Amino acid sequence: MTPRAHKTFRLNSRAWLPLVGPIILLAAWGLLVQARIVSPVLLPGPLTTLEHLGASIASGAIAGDFMMTLWRTLQAFMIATAIGVPLGVALGASEGVYRSVEFLIDFFRSTPSSALIPLFMLIFGISDINKVAIAAFAAFLVILFNSAYGVMNAKRTRIMAAAVMRANRFQIFRDVLLWESLPQTFIGLRNGVSMALVIVVVAEMFMGADDGLGQRIINAQQVMNVREMYASILAAGVLGYVLNLLFLLIDKKIIHWSGRS
Repeated sequence: MTPRAHKTFRLNSRAWLPLVGPIILLAAWGLLVQARIVSPVLLPGPLTTLEHLGASIASGAIAGDFMMTLWRTLQAFMIATAIGVPLGVALGASEGVYRSVEFLIDFFRSTPSSALIPLFMLIFGISDINKVAIAAFAAFLVILFNSAYGVMNAKRTRIMAAAVMRANRFQIFRDVLLWESLPQTFIGLRNGVSMALVIVVVAEMFMGADDGLGQRIINAQQVMNVREMYASILAAGVLGYVLNLLFLLIDKKIIHWSGRS
């Protein structure tokens, strides 16, 4: 094999690597069902579940719930980003101020957001607002934390270089700290959108939703429609994966200097 052909073969092999995980998952799932380690009544086979999901997509039965979950997730994420990023950057620029409120941030960030569902129900009632509000709150804490630490952990050599060139504090903040914080901020955004989706689905399950993937999952579980339940879980998983992949692509496109000295 020529060096060029060998390189092409390696590139083609790497292109297939992302499929290894799904293949292993489906194979393990199929083996569990075939070996009857789990009853097929409780865990249908992967092909059966995928066929049901495909039929739900083709008929449009799942489309409305999918779009409602996506819309609530995006609403919560946009609210969390609009508040969390500027506030995090402002706190990170003044480490003393951040340390004074660090306990509150870490306390609420460490508290499972699902445990706050009763509180948000008391405040907002059983409405669509409560689902968006609790998801926005959970995502906000993640984004705030990462944005602040992105600023505080900016490379000191670049800050010192800007100071040597007689840049004032505002110029250092605008031209050095903000750009240095972007890689960590994007980590917060990726984690934030994932957190928003998780909390939205949980809220749809337990906060009186009339639509959404969470409501679809819990309704199917209550009537033992396991194919519908697993198909809806797969749909939620695909949504989360696509959102995460989208942010990875944006990260690589915008933060192309990340990791460079």
